[in-house]
Amino acid sequence: MKTDCITPFFATLKAANPSPQTELEYTSVFELLTAVLLSAQATDVGVNKATRRLFPVAGTPQAILDLGLEGLESYIKTIGLYRSKARHLMQTCQILVERHGGRVPRTREELEALPGVGRKTANVVLNVAFGEPTMAVDTHIFRVGNRTGLAPGKTPLAVEMQLLKRVPPAYAVDSHHWLILLGRYVCQARKPRCWECVVAPYCDFAPKTPAPAAGRR
Repeated sequence: MKTDCITPFFATLKAANPSPQTELEYTSVFELLTAVLLSAQATDVGVNKATRRLFPVAGTPQAILDLGLEGLESYIKTIGLYRSKARHLMQTCQILVERHGGRVPRTREELEALPGVGRKTANVVLNVAFGEPTMAVDTHIFRVGNRTGLAPGKTPLAVEMQLLKRVPPAYAVDSHHWLILLGRYVCQARKPRCWECVVAPYCDFAPKTPAPAAGRR
């Protein structure tokens, strides 16, 4: 993607969705951290289904600890890899209670020190909860960055670094959401829906996928 296409690319995404939000449901920073931790290799829909039951009962680190491991597993067993995620979440809650007064820390180093929290999860929390211009590169953003030519890279970290360099400051905070939603619903892996993509004019992908014939959608 040519440099002079980047600003109109994001301006168009902003015009279509001025205030993008994560699709994970939460009411506190801790609930956000929990939801993101649980979302690895799982859908937001599946995580929300489980946390709608979990959070009213245990929405704080101490409440999760009070559930116990088996109790926590009973709430999240519909989520993939739930056993390891439950173990990591219990360990994280223990650290939050013992070292942070039950609060979620605001630095990358402290977040990444929590069990089950890697760079991507830390980036989501820093961006969504604290408004920092971080870029959590998941499979959707990795695909969009490479396919459009916006931020080509062979690894998620390489794509992240390119995005941090190329996204204009005015769009930095919300760009993470726009790119995830673009990849999830339009710039899909098997067959990108180029015919309904608002930023197709700025994208390097060629040839653009044509609209399917009537009745074959």
